[in-house]
Amino acid sequence: MKIFKHIQQLLWVTACICLTAVSAFAADIQLNDLRCEMLVNPQGIDVTVPRLSWKMTGTGRGIEQTAYEVLVASSPAKLAAGQGDLWTSGKVASNASIMVSYAGKALTSRMAAYWKVKVYTTKGQSAWSTPAKWSMGLLLLSDWKGKWIGWEKGFAWDSIAKFSRLSARYYRKEFASAAKVKRAMVYISGPGHYELYVNGKYISNDVLTQMPTDYNKSVQYTTYDVTPNVKPGKNAIGAVLGNGRYFTMRPIYKPKKVKEFGFPKLLLQLDIEYEDGHHQIVASDQSWRMTADGPIRSNNEYDGEEYDSNKELTGWNRIDYNAAKWLTPQLVPAPPGKLVAQMSEPIKVMSTIKPQKLTQLKPGTWIMDMGQNMTGWLKFNVKGKKGDKVTLRFAETLQKDGSLYIANLRDAKVTDIYTLKGAAQETWHPVFVFHGFRYAEITGYPGKPKAEDFVGEMVYDDLATIGQFETSNKVIDQVYQNTWWGVAGNYKGMPVDCPQRNERMPWLGDRATGSLGESFIFDNQKLYAKWMDDIEQSQTAEGAIPDVAPAYWNYYSDNMTWPATYILLADMEYKQFGDIRPAQKHYASMKKWLDYMKAKYMKDYIVTKDKYGDWCVPPESPELIHAKDSSRTTNGQLLATAYYHRMLFLMKRFAKMFGKEEDAKEFGALQSKIADAFNAKFYNAQTQQYDNGTVTANLLPLYFDITPVANRKAVFANIVKRVTTTDNYHIATGVIGTQWLMRGLTEYGRPDLAYRLATNKDYPSWGYMAEHGATTIWELWNGDTANPSMNSGNHVMLLGDLVVWYYQNLAAIKAGIDKPGFKQVIMKPTLPEGLDFVKASYQTPYGLVKSSWKKGSNFTWDVSIPANSVALISVPSKAADAVTEGGKKAAEAEGLKFVKFDNGYAVYEAGSGDYHFRSSL
Repeated sequence: MKIFKHIQQLLWVTACICLTAVSAFAADIQLNDLRCEMLVNPQGIDVTVPRLSWKMTGTGRGIEQTAYEVLVASSPAKLAAGQGDLWTSGKVASNASIMVSYAGKALTSRMAAYWKVKVYTTKGQSAWSTPAKWSMGLLLLSDWKGKWIGWEKGFAWDSIAKFSRLSARYYRKEFASAAKVKRAMVYISGPGHYELYVNGKYISNDVLTQMPTDYNKSVQYTTYDVTPNVKPGKNAIGAVLGNGRYFTMRPIYKPKKVKEFGFPKLLLQLDIEYEDGHHQIVASDQSWRMTADGPIRSNNEYDGEEYDSNKELTGWNRIDYNAAKWLTPQLVPAPPGKLVAQMSEPIKVMSTIKPQKLTQLKPGTWIMDMGQNMTGWLKFNVKGKKGDKVTLRFAETLQKDGSLYIANLRDAKVTDIYTLKGAAQETWHPVFVFHGFRYAEITGYPGKPKAEDFVGEMVYDDLATIGQFETSNKVIDQVYQNTWWGVAGNYKGMPVDCPQRNERMPWLGDRATGSLGESFIFDNQKLYAKWMDDIEQSQTAEGAIPDVAPAYWNYYSDNMTWPATYILLADMEYKQFGDIRPAQKHYASMKKWLDYMKAKYMKDYIVTKDKYGDWCVPPESPELIHAKDSSRTTNGQLLATAYYHRMLFLMKRFAKMFGKEEDAKEFGALQSKIADAFNAKFYNAQTQQYDNGTVTANLLPLYFDITPVANRKAVFANIVKRVTTTDNYHIATGVIGTQWLMRGLTEYGRPDLAYRLATNKDYPSWGYMAEHGATTIWELWNGDTANPSMNSGNHVMLLGDLVVWYYQNLAAIKAGIDKPGFKQVIMKPTLPEGLDFVKASYQTPYGLVKSSWKKGSNFTWDVSIPANSVALISVPSKAADAVTEGGKKAAEAEGLKFVKFDNGYAVYEAGSGDYHFRSSL
């Protein structure tokens, strides 16, 4: 009998071990995909107390860990010999298999740590896993021997103006290496972007490196293992610097709005450890050489990249290149921000897309249709004369005459230019920009371009897609697919609002509940933990949090709704990934913000400040961006006060977790006073609704537990009346209301209304977007008719809690409140009339959860629960005894325990394993 199929160790390193016998059980165990501090590439971390995680999956039922044993060693040999010289945990009685804190010797700069784990379970024990490793970065400023180098002005061919043009900077250094290299590590920071080469080889497949931050607060560095690249004898190391968010090319005409940091600069340190024990450091200083007179003549995220192949510096990153005419770089001031290791996934080319159509618009002008709104760039082959210029411009939609529609791009030029050198065949793509587009205009291409000469490269953070979702409804499936493309395309080291126009900003309000929905699709834990750092670093001394973080735009509007994302992210990290550290780390900052808002804007327990309202409700006229009809808009003070109450609820829970009982009491007392004041000010006893009765005005107090129990039925009835009558079964909420809408309707007993909103195909609806050609999510419900100043075709803010509803309600995959991170899975499917099946899976921190149900004459449901996790499964049924599992009465099945029959659901506790339910409805 095979009890275990796998056990996975989580350090993002795959490893396998052999079959072993334990007591009476045979365990086929694999310990793989190890994680240390949840990193994709665990090189150069600066967390001194890493957390280790592992997964177990198996074919049996009820597999639960009872103990673990971890060994951490300073070398592979010591680990193989069972010598945990850094940490020997011993056998620890615990079912914890995620976020287990390292408790060994102090970790120091550059140290490599090798580890393995053994687990003990209710079904036996595993063998030791195959080892994995992590390495430490440079923990102290004194560890850095390199100096910041750069050039603090533009060159003759550059232009520092409203639409600045700044060329890339090229740096090189030759050095000699001894014969036997044991380990060679590069630590590099090059804000805004860089490419790194050793002996002519690009040393990673990362793109758009490094991660964007407020460089006045923090500057990230990345560590690369270049041991195979360093050769005995002469070597060359080279770096190219692009502009990214460091030199943004816009603040010169909007200095009060747009933050600027200066000219790109480089800090690099190559540490070489030899077999004989001695070390060598190659560091950035004035012994390096630099030039900006290379092929990348300009690079700007908004405007595009210009590349002249006639200026290529052939061999510049290899040995024996003649750099006599290059410059000696300047020693430049370090950015003010603290150097920190990059802990989130890098950006990569994640997929390629073939063009679907190529049409000649007029002589010399071609329009390419990718068939999908995407984010990235075009890579192409071309053959022509020296000096020919191929120009590419990008857009999301076309005008009626077939030309690009660019009015919604504002002043972004979104243009790439490639100048040919006249070779037999030339291949090119930009490296320091990205575009949001479905269509590309091609001009200057020699001869007739062919679709097969072009490929779209999709660029976003290297996040695993961990959720799969499919239903019998084509509208839902198309909207889900559009969501995937929209979310992925807007991950750029931070979540940005859009990828195409002159904005691309990390707006907080766009990702409030959206981040929770996204976490069912992508493994976004590290991305959002990094973004929480960005938010805290943007907080003012007084406590204000901006609407955009990092605060590249100076928008400190003192809203409740947008900055509330900060606390909602902490809640998401804990619920979805079982990670309490972000809430711990940011607790003081989050509390400081609430104190600031209370002191400055709370009067008689009503928060008086709001700027955006329920942003982007469907307007009364197709050309409008925002509704002017007051019956459609929601009182800003109502929004702000309701959100303050909700944030207190979350903070009270965090305070209790952290043993801050006094804080918890204060939060609770303030909640009560706010609820009383809220109801006194906004509730109309005669109409039994809040304020002017919009769906959002009624929904927030109801969902946030502000509405007294006695009034809830009537308030919800008003929501139903508004949706069904005034709004004719269509959505009428904006960014704020939509974040709670689908769950609110469902939890109060009207999943049919939620399903109707999710499957509508006419205006306004998500389905309307898809029916009108959208392959991502629009910024506006009327994005095809509104004024072009704000109708991005790739935004995600209007998704609200739709994806959350897909997974938690339709697919019945929800994390338990008291056992977060899916230690407990709550499974209670919503079965709307007209939906015949749902098939979904989700890779939780404990392993894969599967949920696949069908309804017809009977209801069938296949469920998989990962090892070391449990589930509370509610099976729809007409009676408790009408449920079978695996052909027998469910109450008698292995691994199941009947709990109760509750309002049409037979409820069972279940251990891990695969289950097949059948019931009569």
